Amino acid sequence: MKIQIQNVAFTYPGGTEALKGISLDLPLSGLVGLLGPNGAGKSTFIKLLSASLLPTSGSILVNGRPLIQSERFFRSHLGYLPQGFGLFDELTPAQFLEYMSALKEISGPSISRLLEAVHLEDKADTPIRSLSGGQRQRVGIAQALLGDPSLLILDEPTAGLDPEERAYFRSLFSEKARHSLVLLSTHIIEDLYAVCSRLLVIRGGQILFSGTPERLIQAAASASHEASAASASYAALAPMPVNGSETGAHDLENAYLRLMSGEVVL
Repeated sequence: MKIQIQNVAFTYPGGTEALKGISLDLPLSGLVGLLGPNGAGKSTFIKLLSASLLPTSGSILVNGRPLIQSERFFRSHLGYLPQGFGLFDELTPAQFLEYMSALKEISGPSISRLLEAVHLEDKADTPIRSLSGGQRQRVGIAQALLGDPSLLILDEPTAGLDPEERAYFRSLFSEKARHSLVLLSTHIIEDLYAVCSRLLVIRGGQILFSGTPERLIQAAASASHEASAASASYAALAPMPVNGSETGAHDLENAYLRLMSGEVVL
């Protein structure tokens, strides 16, 4: 499924301009990370891509046709995990996934296989009200995977998961991205560095950076070491140097903070 975003802007009824003239072609497959401070426009961007909102101006094309004209086709190929999604506590995970399958009018992997994929096979018949926060999050991930979607949008999918579970789901998303487009929005830099082939950084309703995590790290490395006064508050947030496998994620976090401060200009 080919998605093109052409000069898209969105303004809320109260006058808040959330997105400002974004243009972007998304790949057919791969894992694209979405990063930015609170209030940057990430949630609005995700809602537009999931057809939950319509642009104020500009257009989103799906296989060359406006999204509004292809909405039924688009939704049948979309898997979406919003942040703070709701569940029916009286249902079991198996019942909830059956309900969502009927609601979406989709077919794909069996419910039992999906529950196994998210490590909930032993909770299939347990009321959702009895599940832990991490287990409920995994039910949400499972419903997003229903129908083997061509586009999978995940907003903070590993929130509430322990480090071992996060590593497992990073691997699961990477496998999905081999033949589908996965859009991952998260504040966990380690997750983005580990799996993303492309990174989008949004600030002030505009795309500040689009490229590989390595490219952002290289840009930061070659930038001037003179920090502006405005960057001090961001620099203070940077973690202490680390060694081993976390070094790349640490470098990406520092590069991101320098980009936010204006020290890195692309």
